[in-house]
Amino acid sequence: MVMSNNTQLTAIALNFEGNSAPDWIQLTPQGPSIEGRDGRRWSLNDPEQIVAAFRENGAKLPIDLEHATQLKGAKGEPAPAVGWIDEIEARNGAIWGKVDWLEEGRNAVSTRAYRYISPVFKFAKASGAIARMVSAGLTNTPNLQLAALNSEDAEEEREDMDKAVLEALGLNSDASAADAVVAIGKLKEAEQTALNSADRELFIPKADHELALNRIAEFEAGEKTREDEAMNAAVDAAIEAGKVAPSSREFHLATCRANGVDAFTKMIGTLPVIAGKSGLDQKDPGAGTATALNAEEIAAADALGMSHEDFAAAKEE
Repeated sequence: MVMSNNTQLTAIALNFEGNSAPDWIQLTPQGPSIEGRDGRRWSLNDPEQIVAAFRENGAKLPIDLEHATQLKGAKGEPAPAVGWIDEIEARNGAIWGKVDWLEEGRNAVSTRAYRYISPVFKFAKASGAIARMVSAGLTNTPNLQLAALNSEDAEEEREDMDKAVLEALGLNSDASAADAVVAIGKLKEAEQTALNSADRELFIPKADHELALNRIAEFEAGEKTREDEAMNAAVDAAIEAGKVAPSSREFHLATCRANGVDAFTKMIGTLPVIAGKSGLDQKDPGAGTATALNAEEIAAADALGMSHEDFAAAKEE
């Protein structure tokens, strides 16, 4: 673009000879006062400061097609560069850039598919002073006619951005509000992705989980039944052996539940027989009918050194 006497902005054409893309291109019109076709104004009072900011940043600036860096890249869409500005300098109050063209960019310019360059720069909102160059786009609707690119908050030097918020988002202190919005969007996307991609090794379908719980409950119920049967059998065996009186069955059953079948069986093994069989359940009515000894008789037998069977036989005689 060049500036006319009435300070109206005109397009910056990519001037070149033959069919080759130029190495140096003009990025801004001459300052200090710059007015866009939409009537908005900026100031370029110190071009050398722009050059110094570029060198301090130490990074090349992208040249894209139709400002893809701002319009597509901010939404996470592909926005490839077609060239890179690797050096800038001030010339007669304007900013010029030396371009390392990629094949696509060189072809776009040399075939005249694109005829103009449109710069993107950051500026102070209050004063309109251009602070630094950001990128440039090849376009056929040139330069500041793309008013939105020169007026969006994304390209303003915002002094009211909370540095703590920027730090929390992992952004540099000079990041803009648009940079923060993009970072927040990526965090939301990452969160949603995490929610939608649960670890399959840890995930159990609800139906399978409920089935497993039911099977555990059935196993526990069956195990309790088996334990009850084993305890009843142990107590009944003690009664059958004459070591526990039938009338004290519930007491010994409670003892068995409290101490376990193994402990109860071991304890019963140490007890003497206190109640012999009556013989009433024998098939032969003429079979022996030994009378069970009571506690006093057992004590007497033990005192005499007699076995309980001999004492019972002597008692019958």
